[in-house]
Amino acid sequence: MSSNRSSPWLYFALAFGWSWLFWVPAALSGQNVMRFPVVTLLVLGGLGPPLAGILLMYLEQDSEGRRDYWRRVVDFKRISPAWWAVILLFAPVRSLLAIIVGLLAGEPLPAFDTALGLLSEPLSIVPFVVYTLLYGPLPEELGWRGYALGRLQEKWSALASSLVLGVMWGLWHLPMFFMEGTYQQAELSVGSMRFWLNFCVSIVALTILMTWVYNNTRRSILSAILIHFMGNLMGEVLNLPDQMEYYKAIVTVVAAIVVVGVWGPRRLSREQVEEAA
Repeated sequence: MSSNRSSPWLYFALAFGWSWLFWVPAALSGQNVMRFPVVTLLVLGGLGPPLAGILLMYLEQDSEGRRDYWRRVVDFKRISPAWWAVILLFAPVRSLLAIIVGLLAGEPLPAFDTALGLLSEPLSIVPFVVYTLLYGPLPEELGWRGYALGRLQEKWSALASSLVLGVMWGLWHLPMFFMEGTYQQAELSVGSMRFWLNFCVSIVALTILMTWVYNNTRRSILSAILIHFMGNLMGEVLNLPDQMEYYKAIVTVVAAIVVVGVWGPRRLSREQVEEAA
């Protein structure tokens, strides 16, 4: 059972503190963070969310609570076939809709260079997929959804919790926008329209959708890892142009609004959300 020491704010302080301790020096160095030795700062910084979540979970939970946490990471049976479909198909369908809207608006068909490159070198697909899973989805969700979301929902509604978590998740990435060699630094610029859509609007809407799935899959951390992974994978593989990225963000926001309207803001679920172990 969660103790009185449970606090999402302590979690955020630890996660941000650890990550930014490494990321701020990496940004100030001016070096490409994808190259050794600076890449070690990037990797170590990315461990902030899981380390903070796992540490606090072990301090606050008894042995049964700890077993419940790790079961929720690996137990695929918590996810029904319908929710598997949502998890695996949302990101591809969202991108497809963005492409269709873009084409109807007169945009050219994307080049799909990354996708074609992977198809031309099939042996590169497995390491690409593993890298995409490990660089973000797997470690981050051990903290964001694995710890923070549950603590936020102890205090507020599912919608309010998602809004807070979405803002914090977006802010956590901020140093990456100033690191040479990151996607954020190369493809986005602070204050640009794409910055506001992707890391201030779309990320909050996506957080609402992830809470919706999490609450309807018996608090499955695995579901959050897979949604995060599918979003990153489709983003990397398709690499849509700016205008289609705008349409993709709009689709995400509309989907979040529909979910809140249909399932309700209190739990984003028609059933009682399973309480923490």
